Amino acid sequence: MPAMLFYVVSVGVMHLNGFSVTQILRDPAQLSNTSSFWGFLSSIGNAAWVAAGSICFFATLLRHTAASGNRELLLWLGTLSLALGFDDFFMIHDRYVDQRICYGFYAVITMVLAARHLGRILRIEPFAFFAAAALLGGSILSDLIQYMVPVRYTITQLFEEGLKFCGIAMWMFFAARVALDGQPASNER
Repeated sequence: MPAMLFYVVSVGVMHLNGFSVTQILRDPAQLSNTSSFWGFLSSIGNAAWVAAGSICFFATLLRHTAASGNRELLLWLGTLSLALGFDDFFMIHDRYVDQRICYGFYAVITMVLAARHLGRILRIEPFAFFAAAALLGGSILSDLIQYMVPVRYTITQLFEEGLKFCGIAMWMFFAARVALDGQPASNER
């Protein structure tokens, strides 16, 4: 029922806002008659953001999560993951909100998360958390200065997107490690 409601409301709202049914339902590659591989890595990155969020939210429902005390950390991680995925998918920081505002918001939330849960991060998987933060921060820095460096745009894009892709993967790994923390060994169940 929730899926059907989402489907009906989405089609209705978008149609009322001038989109044709074809524009709402078909894949962008079909609509533009382009390769299905356009934006391939971007799509995989979006899927990884959603996967990280899903891992976190699912893990909050598990018994061992309450025992480990990681529920709040997982909620923070999941919410931030989905916010970043939403931003990436709809290009919020490129089209609707100044990127410096978005980047600043994400940086503050990440610092609050790190400060509030530093002990857990250091116990569970510090390398993954800080590597993800460094890679994603490097991607943001690269994005902000790409027009100031005397390097072709293609090169800066390869660098920026590579940092982002690896950062998302490391973030998803960290989310999985937090989700598994406190999980009893299979022979203990």
